[in-house]
Order: sequence, then C-alpha cells, then structure tokens
Amino acid sequence: MIERNIIKQKKKELLIQEYIEANVGRAGHSHTKIIKTPLGDKVAISVARPGLIVGKKGQNIKKLTQDLKKKFNLENPQLELNEVADINLDAKIVAERIVNSLERFGASQFKSIGHRTMSDVMNAGALGVEILIGGRGVPGSRAKTWRFYQGYLKKCGDVAVSQVLSAISVAHLKSGSIGIQVKIMPPDLVLPDKITIKTSMDEEVKEEEPKKKAKKKTKKKATKKKAVKKEKKEDKKEEAKEEAKEAPEEKKEEAPKEDKE
Repeated sequence: MIERNIIKQKKKELLIQEYIEANVGRAGHSHTKIIKTPLGDKVAISVARPGLIVGKKGQNIKKLTQDLKKKFNLENPQLELNEVADINLDAKIVAERIVNSLERFGASQFKSIGHRTMSDVMNAGALGVEILIGGRGVPGSRAKTWRFYQGYLKKCGDVAVSQVLSAISVAHLKSGSIGIQVKIMPPDLVLPDKITIKTSMDEEVKEEEPKKKAKKKTKKKATKKKAVKKEKKEDKKEEAKEEAKEAPEEKKEEAPKEDKE
C-alpha cells in the first residue's frame, strides 16, 4: 500500500507540473514541488519571470489556484513563486529559450542559436554543456542531429544520473518538429575523483616558522621567571646571613654590661 501511495503522489505531481507548464506560457518554468502542510497543499513553482504568473492585480495566480483545486482535488492550495537565480544554469529554461528562438527565427538559424546559447551557459560558470538539436525540421533532405558541446561533462555513473541537469523540449515548425536536449554540469558540483595537489613546500615551511618562534618566546619568558625567582632566593639567603651575624654581636655587647653590674 505504501508503494502505491508513493506512485500515486508522484503521478499527481507530474500531471500538475505538466498542467502548470502548459498554462504558464513564456514565464520560464523550471520545476514544481508539492509540499504537504497542516494548512493544506503548498505548490512551490520556480520560474524565471514570476510577474507573468501573478498577472495584473493577481488575476492569473488566483485563476491558477482555482483550476488546481478543481482539477486535482488539492486541499486549500497555496502557490509560492520562486525566482530562478541564474536562468543560464537551468537546463529546462535553456531548452525553452532555444524552442522560442527556433519558432521565432526559423530552423535556418539553428547553428547561431546553438552556439550563442552554449556560450551563455559557459559564461555563467558551468563546467560543461551539451546541446542536441535534431529532427525533420532541421534544414536538409533527411532528419539529422547537430551536437553543440563545450567543457567537461559526465556521461555515465551516479554523477551523470543525479547531478547533471538535463531537459528535453520540442519546437513545432512548418517544416517539421525539432527536438532539443540540453545537459548542463553545474559549477558547484564536486566530483568524487577530484584530487588536489600541493604545488610547493614553501607554504608548509612558512606555516611552521611562526610556531617555532612562538615556542622560543615562551622559553624566554620561562627563563626570565626562573632568573627572577633565583634572585629573590639569593636575596633572602643574604638577609638571613646578615641577621645571623648581627645576633652574636648583640649577645657580646650585653655580656660585659652584666659583668660591670
């Protein structure tokens, strides 16, 4: 039963995401999350331009909440709009931008669109990017696929599955449909096989030198304290010797006075 509930919930989330993508338009939809709260279902939508979803006086967002409540039976849905930090590092938004450019300027400009998009992604700080544009809509007698690639990109392993951002989109033109696939390796990704090598030993020597100096200073302070203690002890010994010498002299002076008496 637990497995069925999980599958049902994920299917519901996928349908909601597809519905939001279809109704959002060109606001640059990235992804959608549904969070269960005590007050109801919270729908977090990440977009490039939140103002287009809100609309004039919040009309669009009110309509969207009502539609989600009716079609998907959500309990008191609350929409939360999050703006994407960098649109050039989001694979879904990059794919949508390529689709919009192809539908606007035509398939003949696919090379310039691919190279410009690739340079924008790399300038944003990505480690690597791959863009595939192919289909019957690409100029030519046969369907073909063009690959735009730059940087370093993992193709296999857990990093390629869970860490590399990927998205697929379709542009519908008069000449035919063109499929777009985008893969981006984000800049904050830490690879498990990354090795850091120390270039020189000078840094370690410089770090060790101040420690030695500090030890020497502590030794000097300790020797000074010992010398002061020794001086105090010697002074006390001299005072004791002087007192011992003065005591017999006083006794001698008292003895002749007693004889006279």
